Amino acid sequence: MAQLKDKVALITGAASGIGRGIAIRFAQEGAKVGVLDLKLEPCQKVVDEINQAGGEAVALEADIAKEAPVAEAVQKLNDHFGTISILVNNAAIMPTGAVHETSPEDFERCMGVNLRGTYLVSRAVIPQMLEATRGSIIHMASGTGILGLPGLAIYSASKGALIALTRAMSTDYARKGIRVNSVSPGTIDTPMLEKFLGEQSQPELYRQMFDDMHPIGRIGRIDEVANVFVFLASDQASFVTGANYTVDGGLTVKGEQPQDD
Repeated sequence: MAQLKDKVALITGAASGIGRGIAIRFAQEGAKVGVLDLKLEPCQKVVDEINQAGGEAVALEADIAKEAPVAEAVQKLNDHFGTISILVNNAAIMPTGAVHETSPEDFERCMGVNLRGTYLVSRAVIPQMLEATRGSIIHMASGTGILGLPGLAIYSASKGALIALTRAMSTDYARKGIRVNSVSPGTIDTPMLEKFLGEQSQPELYRQMFDDMHPIGRIGRIDEVANVFVFLASDQASFVTGANYTVDGGLTVKGEQPQDD
């Protein structure tokens, strides 16, 4: 334990799902955690959970698609805990539909949160990492960014872009002490998945399809993804940069996709 002792971590989209799981796990590993999401109240619930377990955390509110709120949130975290050494760009939204079934507003909001938000938060944090000559940035990508999946055109595009951004950033900052990696989960049991399933005509059928399409025979758990983030954030990954870790039960190796009836 304590692989992240005395490090300061900022995690976006940390009020629920995988982000919440990462925040709690980072705190267990000794990090001081900034829990950032769109609304303060659910962030505070995660902070309270961390504090009650003996960790340290602060709740941060921001729409990451907007520059000023991002800057304010980063400054608040600096004021509480000091220089940020770990950044997890996890916040995302997942509009559903093929391209012709989505609106320009869907596209703009998805890219605004998933891609522009990642850019803005990274841009706000990187200067202090450069000054400290150390840092680990981890983008939450997705198996959809590698394979593409039916009904997730815009989301898949945003996640594919994050994988490319990871590679570009890693080359820009490798000699400056900042490592940049991404993680591409397969299907994980999260509230976002439940929302997607709820929008389908046959949710139970889709859930079984998701289980079956993973060679390991099931969808993943949040803690299984959080484990990889701990590794990439820690000094154990000191020679790892520019990588995209697939945490997907073999999904992207198999390359199978669910199909509509």
